[in-house]
Amino acid sequence: MKRALALAATLTVLTACGSETDSATSDSTLTVFAAASLKKVFTDLEDDFEAANPGVDVQFSFAGSSDLAAQLQAGAPADVFASADQPTMDKVIADGRITTARPFATNVLTIVTAPGNPKGINSFRDLTKDGLSVVVCAPQVPCGRATQKVAGAAQVTVQPVSEESSVADVLTKVTSGQADAGLVYVTDAAGAGAKVSTVAIPEASAAVNTYPIGAVGDSAGAGKFIDLVTGPTGRRMLTEAGFGVP
Repeated sequence: MKRALALAATLTVLTACGSETDSATSDSTLTVFAAASLKKVFTDLEDDFEAANPGVDVQFSFAGSSDLAAQLQAGAPADVFASADQPTMDKVIADGRITTARPFATNVLTIVTAPGNPKGINSFRDLTKDGLSVVVCAPQVPCGRATQKVAGAAQVTVQPVSEESSVADVLTKVTSGQADAGLVYVTDAAGAGAKVSTVAIPEASAAVNTYPIGAVGDSAGAGKFIDLVTGPTGRRMLTEAGFGVP
């Protein structure tokens, strides 16, 4: 009888230990580095992903693509990287952090101003008006490279009062009244709603940014998140936010 009780106690302890181990291994964190312009769509996708993958906690780092790429090149831990253009992704691939990347969205620039467009900006060329404070993305940032292409297509040289490290920073300068106008993606302008007025620029078609996404390493969670982004749910949310589909 004593031997039977001892065996039962041992089995109970082993079972409890096994349950603790299973619980610990089922919980994990998926770290996603993503361009600032993807913040709304990706955070909206978070609930869908976590509901389909119990025990996985998605942690985002949103910033300018170039800054995120530099962090990855320096060895920062991450599972997924979504860039606002292919050249930035290519740098990470060249360093061996990512093997392949899939295009999943496109975006173009637009002009944003204070509500009501008080400065009467109607074209890209109007950004050169005397006394107008304009902010753009820095040349090394995807939205900055796109700005340079648009300026080339319009044959106009803009003299910005500042060059920002992300499109979100450009938008903030305009919505806070620190600048009269800025060049941001159409998706960011749409997300700002009534805080800004927009001025479409035909020359933007010369600078369509294609967004790629890739896994850093080979975690199963990374593949599942990429499948969600590139699948029907992701495409629907991206389209609703104003992104194009490559």
